[in-house]
Amino acid sequence: MIGKLQALLAALWGGFLLCIAFVATPSAFAVLERAQAGAFVARVFAIEAQVSLALGLVLMMIERRLTRDANEAGQTVPQFAMRLLLPVIALFCTIAGYYGLQPLMAEARTGTGVASFAALHGLSLAFFGVKGLAVLALAWISQRRTS
Repeated sequence: MIGKLQALLAALWGGFLLCIAFVATPSAFAVLERAQAGAFVARVFAIEAQVSLALGLVLMMIERRLTRDANEAGQTVPQFAMRLLLPVIALFCTIAGYYGLQPLMAEARTGTGVASFAALHGLSLAFFGVKGLAVLALAWISQRRTS
C-alpha cells in the first residue's frame, strides 16, 4: 500500500512539474506583458519550490520506511537505492535552483549581480530540467516496484 502511495506521489509531482514547464509558464508569456508574466511565473515557481520540498521529503521518508520494513522482513535491500537517491537529487535541484539562484537573479535584474540574468536563468532552467527528469524517473521506478 505504501509503495503505491510512493508511486502515486512521484507521478503527481512529475505531472505538476510538466504542467508548469509546458503549460503555465509558456501560457503566461503568451498572454501577459513581459513584466506581468515574470511576476506570475515567479509566484508559480515559489509555490512549486515549496511543494517540491514537501514531496521530496515525504518520498524520502516513504522510501526509508519501505527499506526498513524490507530489512526487518529478512530481505537485503540497499540503504541508498535509486528510489532514495532520486528525491535527494530533486531536493538538491530545488534548493540550488530556486533558493540559491533566485536571489542572484533578482540582483542580476538590477545590474548588481555576479553574473548575467541570462546565465543564471539558464542555470535555473537546467536545475529544473534535472529535477523533472529525476522525479519522472522516480515515478517510473516506483510504479515498477508496485506492479
